[in-house]
Formats: sequence, structure tokens, C-alpha cells
Amino acid sequence: MPRPRFLPLALTATVAALSIALCSCSSTAGSATDGGPGRAAAAAGGDAPRMTQQEMNARPRDDLRQGGTLTWAIDQYSTQWNPVQADGSEASTNDVVKSLLPTFWRSDAGGVQTPNPAFLLDAKSEQRQGKQVVVWTLNPKAHWSDGAPITWRDLQANWQALNGQDPGYKTATTNGFDQVESVVRGQDDFQAVMTFKEPYSEWQAMFNNAGNAPLLPAKYVSSPELFNTSFKNRIPVTAGPFKLGSLDAGARTVTAVADPDWWGDRPLLDRIVFKAYDTGAMPQAFAKGEIDFYNNGPNTEGYQLILSTEGGEVRKAGGPNLRHLVLNGRSPLLEDAKLRQALIQAIDRAEITRTDLAGLDWPYVPMNNHFLVPSQHGYQDNSNGLSRFDPNAAKATLDALGWKPGPSGVRSKDGKELVLRYVAPAANNLAENESEEVTRMLAAVGVTVQVQTVPAGEYFDGYIYKHDFDLTSFSLLGTPFPVSNSISTFQQDSGSNWAQVGSKALDKAMADAAKADTVDEETAALNRADSEAWQVAGLVPLYQRPAIYGVRKELANIGAAGLGDVVYENIGFVK
Repeated sequence: MPRPRFLPLALTATVAALSIALCSCSSTAGSATDGGPGRAAAAAGGDAPRMTQQEMNARPRDDLRQGGTLTWAIDQYSTQWNPVQADGSEASTNDVVKSLLPTFWRSDAGGVQTPNPAFLLDAKSEQRQGKQVVVWTLNPKAHWSDGAPITWRDLQANWQALNGQDPGYKTATTNGFDQVESVVRGQDDFQAVMTFKEPYSEWQAMFNNAGNAPLLPAKYVSSPELFNTSFKNRIPVTAGPFKLGSLDAGARTVTAVADPDWWGDRPLLDRIVFKAYDTGAMPQAFAKGEIDFYNNGPNTEGYQLILSTEGGEVRKAGGPNLRHLVLNGRSPLLEDAKLRQALIQAIDRAEITRTDLAGLDWPYVPMNNHFLVPSQHGYQDNSNGLSRFDPNAAKATLDALGWKPGPSGVRSKDGKELVLRYVAPAANNLAENESEEVTRMLAAVGVTVQVQTVPAGEYFDGYIYKHDFDLTSFSLLGTPFPVSNSISTFQQDSGSNWAQVGSKALDKAMADAAKADTVDEETAALNRADSEAWQVAGLVPLYQRPAIYGVRKELANIGAAGLGDVVYENIGFVK
């Protein structure tokens, strides 16, 4: 069975980059796995909270009424609507395009994949002349909104864009696609034969919304210029249960309307209005009835507000999601890995976890692995001591590196003070709490942190994607595909490597995980990769992020999906 991977809550260059989505995901007060999410609670001991695999108010379509509008809060109005382009790898972008673009798979609460018959009649992996071959048989009824059929050429064009061979394609991911040597026509235009250079265990993450990798039309991705610009400030074509109604940058809304030409199950909703809000403003908007659904995350005040809102309810689940800090390894003061390691040891991640999650039914357990969440089979600490809060060790390392305390207590070297810039999105209390805690903790070892608060709508586009920060924090949302979800975040020179650090050993360990034949082999490779990730010291895991949503009680088939996904045509209001 597939296991979870991670994405930045704004999307996350192999199929992995596709799997991770970025999210500032705050609270107003702070901003399913093999063994089941309860294992995280067990790790906390005693009567620690236990989380369900999925809470969606699952109902058969016959129980729901036809019609209605869903207002769905997202945390950014994007400028790049290509979700596999480096600047489009963000969770709110994914939420929108998943209603509009093809996905070949359905993922259940346990992460098990089955073909989506609207697009994929069959897919099978087999061995031919010693190589892995996947045969994709498409639904001949499937077509783009401009009338063009969806054929093997679309799969070929996506592979050519995402295989990493042409640097002109600014991809969020290459994972999996970089292992493919050819995509050719099968028995007709509606069958594609994909041959791999090396085995790729997570091939089902391809063309999969659960892996954040929907299919894009060949017409708009067949050259670097088209790939990078065709979805810039527009969505030129769709192929899903909904089509584009409007993009309104002024109102920060995207309206998706039911597509009368859709060949699958008729969408129950008339429209979905995706409206961008600062995350800190979402709970009040929900309480006022302005929105019907939003990602509350670890927002204590928002959590309580949902519970007290008439007609509202909390839906929550465990999942492969994490909150993390990022140290930009290409910032002039942070180029030394030993220095970054010292900063990690000076930060009390357990205290940040406790203060971020106070008031929630969620275990206060710091996460000590970059790839596996505490509830997963194979989870272990591979940090060789770096995960321990040890300010004395941090001071000793800084002294040894030549960063000596000055008269003011601030460390300096060669005339430069150790002053770092922490970029945080506005109206995000998680980021506010984390930046305050990190500022206090690093001050205790002689490092000054200056917090720069930026508009939430500019946070990813203006700063994170441009690597314009020394320190920052946001969430990574995972998928049922751990390797695909993570490779681009840690791979050297990847567009989604937010910390801009890595190593050959880390790349090799991730590659070994991608071609593993068994879960145990994959787990061993991921733990080797985790050990290397601690050494390069760029991304610092904090805790498994709660998947907590505010939802109108009358809405069905939407909520905390865990390792599953939302089937947009099945979202509706109870009769």
C-alpha cells in the first residue's frame, strides 16, 4: 500500500515536487498511514488524543441535492495556475485546478489507488525485455474544453516537459518522469506505452491529483515558453467536472462552474467559488457565513470558533503533513552547514510544538524525521543528536566556527554580526509564534533575528519562490506517495528545494527509495536520506501538522481527506 509523502502547503522536481504543496497555513492564534494515525497519539503516551483516518461526511450521491454554491477559502490568489510549474506549486493553486484538470486516479482513506474511469480505463505495470513498462489505456470520451480529445500525445508532452532534460521548463517536479525513457502510441491514440530507464515504484503518482500531478494539455506544455506562460494569470483550457467561470484578481476569486459537456457523473454543485483570504481571517469569515469550507490547520482560536458556529463543524484527520522551519543555505551568513546545525540545536522544537498546538486535540510530539510522520511504519530519529535541544552544544559549535560574542552579546566574525532575517506572512499566528520563539531562542546563544512581516498574498510569490529570506516557516502537505512527495524538496538544484542545500549522498538515498522493490527497502532508503537531511541542515521538521477543517454541516463528501482525495463532482448539500 502506498505511504504518505510531503508537499509545501503551496504546491511542491521529480514526481515528488508534484506531491508536495506549500502552505502558510496559520491559525488566528498562531497560524493515514500503515499503522493508523493513532500511533502518533500512542507515542505521546497515556490518554493522548487519537486521530481518525478521514472525516468527510461521506454520503452517497442519492442523499444529496442537485445544485448550490460552495464558497471555499484558499490562502493565495495565484498568478501561476500551472500546478507543476515551479511558481505554481502551492496548495491553494492545487485546490482550484483539481476541479478543472484531469486526474487518472482515486485515492481512498488508506492511500490505495484505483483508476478514475472518467479518464483512465486501465493502467498496468509489466516487464518487457528487462524494463518496466506502464500501459495507460484512456477513456476515448475524455476531451479538453476546446473539444480536442485527450490522447497519448498529452502524456508524451507532459513527460517531455517534466523529465528534467530541458532546463527551460521551470518545473516543480521531475520525479518519476525523469526515470522514463520513452512514451509512444499504443494500439490507438487512446493508449500510451511508457518505458522506464529504471524501476519506479510510485508510478501511480503520475497524472494523479493525490500526488499533485494532474495531466496538462500537450497544446499548452509542448515548449518551455508554453509550459511557463500558458497558465500565467489564466486557465486556458480545462477537462474536469467543472470548467472555468471566471478569474477575478481584484476580488481574489476563482469561480468554477459545472461543465455541461462533462462525460462523467454530473457535478452536484452548480459552482465552487474559491476566494483568497489571509489565513488568520478565515475563522471569522466562516463564523460570519462568508465561506463554507476552509483549512483551519493548527489554529486554536479558529478551532474553538468552528465549534461555536451554528451550522458549522470540525472535520479532522491524521495525514502525512508537517510544519517546518527553513534555513536558506545560500544566504551569505548561512552557507556553512555546521552553522546551520548549531542553529537547529539552539531551537527548542518541543516548545514550539507545544505553543503552536495548545488547545487542540492533537499530540504535542515533535517530529524527528523529514520523510516519515510519527504514525508511520519505519519512523525513527536519524539525527545523530541534532534533533535534541542543546543550546550549550550550539554555543560551543558557534565558538569553534569563529562566531564570538561581542560587547552587545551578538556574535560576530570578520566584522560581520550574526543577524538573520525571518520572513513571516501577515495575519498568521503560527508564523508569528514561531518567529517570536525562534528569535528568543537564538538570542540566548548570541544570534539576532529580525522578523520581516510581509503580506500573506505575497509571501510565496514574492519571497519563498525567490529564496528571499534567511529563516522562515510554513507547512508541507503530503500525499500517499512519500518519495514522490519529497524528492524535489531535498534534491540539489531543484526548483522546490526551499533551503537550497543538499548532497550527493542525499540524492542517492532518495533515488534508491524511488526504485525500491519493497516497503522495507523504501523505508531503509528514506531513513538513510533522513540522516543526510539532518546533516545538510536546511529544512527542520517541527511536528505532524493536524488536518483540521471548518465545514458547514450540510456539506457532504468534503473535509479532512487524510490520504484520500476529494471527488469534486460528489461534493454536495444533504437533502
